[in-house]
Amino acid sequence: MRFRHPDGTTVHLGYCSNVHQAEDLDGVLTQLADHAEPVRERLGVDRLGIGLWLARDVVARLTSAPGELRRLKSELDARGLETVTLNAFPYAGFHREVVKKDVYLPDWADEARLTHTLDCARVLAALLPDDAERGSVSTLPLAWRTPWPPDRADTARRALDRLAAGLATVESDTGRRVRVGFEPEPGCVVETTGQAVRELRGLDPERLGVCLDACHLAVQFEDPGAALRRLAEAGLPVVKLQASCAVEAPDPSDPAARTALHRLAEPRFLHQTRTAARWDRKAEELIRAGEGPRTADRAEPEVRGVDDLPDALDGDLPTDSGPWRVHFHAPLHADPEPPLRTTADQLGQVLAGLLGGASADCDHIEVETYTWSVLPDPPTDLPGGIAAELAWARDRLTGLGLKDDRR
Repeated sequence: MRFRHPDGTTVHLGYCSNVHQAEDLDGVLTQLADHAEPVRERLGVDRLGIGLWLARDVVARLTSAPGELRRLKSELDARGLETVTLNAFPYAGFHREVVKKDVYLPDWADEARLTHTLDCARVLAALLPDDAERGSVSTLPLAWRTPWPPDRADTARRALDRLAAGLATVESDTGRRVRVGFEPEPGCVVETTGQAVRELRGLDPERLGVCLDACHLAVQFEDPGAALRRLAEAGLPVVKLQASCAVEAPDPSDPAARTALHRLAEPRFLHQTRTAARWDRKAEELIRAGEGPRTADRAEPEVRGVDDLPDALDGDLPTDSGPWRVHFHAPLHADPEPPLRTTADQLGQVLAGLLGGASADCDHIEVETYTWSVLPDPPTDLPGGIAAELAWARDRLTGLGLKDDRR
């Protein structure tokens, strides 16, 4: 779906296909027919954006066989779908029985990561609609935080310079600009916007920037307004927003909350969990109501965390210092099992910060709820659920003054 910002910018909204299991091209084409096209039909739109996740073997095939790339483009067009962004964070095997920390491999100190990302950029350049201004590719925030010795950090930094040069070559060869966004995530070398500034400042802002995941931002208890200002002041563009919600337990000592959290502690994905040790619950409620202190007047909370939800439930995270937030991408439009809630309010603040002003500070928005299959009660109608999420996001965008630019 497309929207027109008051400043004239076209803002693209779609959903990420990493919710679907497909490790080969035939599987990707099947998911377009079985899921993406039905989502478009549920929304009643002529054209739907889909952010493709393409496993390494698929990308290698598309770059080596131009006919296969044309086949994918033809299928997208025939089903009323368009692609302006790729998710190149997971390399392969994203729906294995156990993924956990393997999702961060290969990291940016490994040549394979650079090769894959540039290959994704070339694939995307061929898939972009003719009238799209540019494309975006999201990637991991350098690496998981350990081990990350200085020599690997230096290798990664050099790889980022080569990435910028490679993207310039893609544009020279194809006439299409593709930007890459590094996605801060809890537990990684870059887990906050402050760390993004530290690690990524000085890169080519025409080619490289940040993919801001609203769930990750909330899990780290970052204030959305302060985070966006921090990135802007450092000259780091928000290449893409992943519209996502974390799960929050307002009182993690509550037996009902713990029961609900245990139902989310599944074995496939990593569910980093954080608490804010000096979090003022009353201030948080005032902030939610728009009556809290300005960001400049309140201190950042002291965040403590563990790498996975089972660790928190086993006692490795305090239950008496404030709410827990869990890296579990919850459906945007639905409430989790009470007394849990989502961070949809924070997502709304991110959308307002990026698109509620005089200029559009991001033009690619991707709903990324890849966890539908591991919910305690997985949906029987996945296209209907994804369509409801996109409708939720559409309503927030039009509420900010953007106009539905239907095609």
